[in-house]
Amino acid sequence: MKRYLGLFCAVMSSLAMFSQPTTARLVGGDLSMLPKYEQADVCYYDSDGNRIVDLLPYFKNEAGFNTVRVRLFVNPTGETGVVQDIDYVVSLGKRIKQAGMNFLLDFHYSDTWADPSSQWTPSAWLSLSDDALVEMVGEYTRNALAKMNEQSATPDYIQIGNEISFGMLWGAPDDPTAKKCFVGSDDNWPRFVTLLQSASAACRKECPNAKIIIHTERTADPSTSVEIYSRLSLVDYDIIALSYYPEWHNNIAQLVETLTALRNEFPSKDLLVAETGYYNNWYPETAAYDFTDIYPASPAGQKRFLSDLVDALLPIENLIGLLYWFPEENPYGNHVYEPWYNHGLFDPATGKVSDALFELKRFAGDGGVEPVIANRQEQTVYYDLQGRAVDINGKLPRGVYVTKGGKKLVR
Repeated sequence: MKRYLGLFCAVMSSLAMFSQPTTARLVGGDLSMLPKYEQADVCYYDSDGNRIVDLLPYFKNEAGFNTVRVRLFVNPTGETGVVQDIDYVVSLGKRIKQAGMNFLLDFHYSDTWADPSSQWTPSAWLSLSDDALVEMVGEYTRNALAKMNEQSATPDYIQIGNEISFGMLWGAPDDPTAKKCFVGSDDNWPRFVTLLQSASAACRKECPNAKIIIHTERTADPSTSVEIYSRLSLVDYDIIALSYYPEWHNNIAQLVETLTALRNEFPSKDLLVAETGYYNNWYPETAAYDFTDIYPASPAGQKRFLSDLVDALLPIENLIGLLYWFPEENPYGNHVYEPWYNHGLFDPATGKVSDALFELKRFAGDGGVEPVIANRQEQTVYYDLQGRAVDINGKLPRGVYVTKGGKKLVR
C-alpha cells in the first residue's frame, strides 16, 4: 500500500507542474469500420431512441469529435476488421475532411493487424532485402499520400506504424529470425530507425503540413517507453503516442506516470493517447488487470472509466489528444464485426448511444472544460489509490486519499 501511495503522490506532484492549455485538443476515435456498418444499414439510436441517420456528423456535433483516425493496410486479408485498403481509406478520409474534422491516418505497413505481437511484413514485400524494403516503405507511403492529396483526403496527422514497440516489418510469421527490437539490445534498431526515416521523409514530402506520429504501447513501463523513444531520436517526427487499455496497462495513475516521464524526457514532443477503451458487456478472463470492482463491464462502467480518465489527463500540458478505439462498434441486431470486441460506445442490448461517449468532449478544452477546471481550483479534489477522482460532495468512505496538499486517511 505504501509503495502505491508513494507512486501516486509522485505522479500528482508532477502534474502540479503543468499548466492547463487554452487551445482545443484532439478528441475523437478510430472509426475505421464505419463504412462497413453503414453498408449493413446497422441501426444506431440516440439517448431518446431516435435513429441516428448519419453517425459521422453525430459524433462531431453531439459528442464533440474533432478528429477521426483510420487504419490502412497494404493488401488487407479481409479477416474481421482488416478491410481498409487505399480506396476504402481515401473515400472515408474525404468524408472526414468534408465534415470539417481532422483526419489521422494510421499506416499499419502490414496486410493484417500490426500490434506488439504482430508486425509481419506484407506478403508482396517478403522477398525484398533490407535496403529494398526501406525504399519500398518510402515509395508506398508517398504513393498512398499522393492519392489522398489528389482526392481531397489529405491527412492532418500521420502514424508511421501502429504500436511499434518492438519494431516493425519483422519478416514472415514462420521466420525464426524475425527482426524484432528489444530494449537492452542493439539488434535490429538501426534497421528500424532507417525504415521510420524513410516513412517520415515520404510524409514530409507529400504532406508537409501534417504532424507525424510514432505510436507505441509500453504504457505500463515508463522506463521502457523512454528508452524506445530515445533510440528513435534520429527519426523526424512530432508526436509521441501511446495506447492505453486498463486491462493490459494497469490503472490510470500508471498512464499518467508514463506520460509524465515522456513529457519530462522529451519536452519538445507533443503527447497523444491514440487508443483507449473499456468493456461494455463482459471482461476477458485473460486480462492482466481486473478493474471490474471499480468499472463494471457495462455502459455505466464505461462512463465512469472515461470520466476518471478525462479528469486525470486534463492537467497534462503537452497531451494534445485523446482518441477512443472503435466507438462505432454496435452488435445490436447485426453481424458486421465478429467476435464482438465489446468496447463500442453503443449499448449492445439496445443500440442506444452510451452516456460514456459524451465524457470525451470535456477533454477538448474549448467548451465544457474551462468551467470544470475553474470549479476544481476553488475546492479540494481527493483521489483514491487507483488515480480516480472521488466525489467530494458526499462523505468520503474509509480509505487513503491523495490531494495536491498531501494525503488523507479516513478511518
